Amino acid sequence: MNSRIRSDVTVIGLGLMGRALAGALLRAGHSTAVWNRTAVKAEELLPHGALLSDTANDAVEASSVTITCVSDYQSLQQILASVTDELDGRLLVNLTSGDSAQAREMAGWVRQRGADYLDGAIMAIPSAIGSAEAVVLLSGSKVVFEKHQPVLDTLGTAVYLGEDHGLSALYDAAGLTMMWGILNAWLHGVALLGTAGVDAADYTPFAAQMAHGTVGWLTGYAEQVDSGTHRPDDATLTTHAGGMAHLIEESERLGVNSELPRLFKALVDRAITAGHAGNSYAALIGQFTPKSTAA
Repeated sequence: MNSRIRSDVTVIGLGLMGRALAGALLRAGHSTAVWNRTAVKAEELLPHGALLSDTANDAVEASSVTITCVSDYQSLQQILASVTDELDGRLLVNLTSGDSAQAREMAGWVRQRGADYLDGAIMAIPSAIGSAEAVVLLSGSKVVFEKHQPVLDTLGTAVYLGEDHGLSALYDAAGLTMMWGILNAWLHGVALLGTAGVDAADYTPFAAQMAHGTVGWLTGYAEQVDSGTHRPDDATLTTHAGGMAHLIEESERLGVNSELPRLFKALVDRAITAGHAGNSYAALIGQFTPKSTAA
């Protein structure tokens, strides 16, 4: 270990994901410097050629590209607090989970130190890193992204979203709300059918079919949201409200938690009160957007 390490890329943060990122780079033939507050976490990487830096400053100085993946932005700021001149002329790719405001603030901090910055979000589990299944969302300068895409593609499928550094965090959040929405709806369905002795495994093929069919509506609804016209091509909100009332009644009769369908109906009822009774489900966008931009 010494401050004179030189490598193609640096990875700072060697948790499960950080070690997976460094491993993918090493397997692809990139010389890789690594650093972690707890150096022992680098041990499994050293036999594969990883170069352990003494300090975060040394790690950044070792490469033209530094990839960070730590627990949160507060930890990242603490790690980089003393890294100033070392960043000049380099690229920082931050794959730490956070929100869009933090990403934009970090972009400004890095820019003040003369470095390029890409903010990213990893849509994969550690074991998938390095495969095409691992999607890595990235936002920032397109020129910078394209220049370094060969290295970024080593981590998985690198997807460029746009110049706004906050886009990766926003896409990440939007993806999570989709995930939890689907999972909670599936669990509610499992509970309903469980009262009739139907196993989750027996229900799941039908649930997947319903989810797939619903996905098919999204493109049409997206056009309605973007245009601000909510044609009831399938059903009106009044019709949806009636179905939700039945779902609530069925859930409560069976002793199944009805909070989820009650939330659905509360949103629809507010949209109906706002004058959207005869509109499509896409009219609910107004219940989610900031009031100043609601359609």
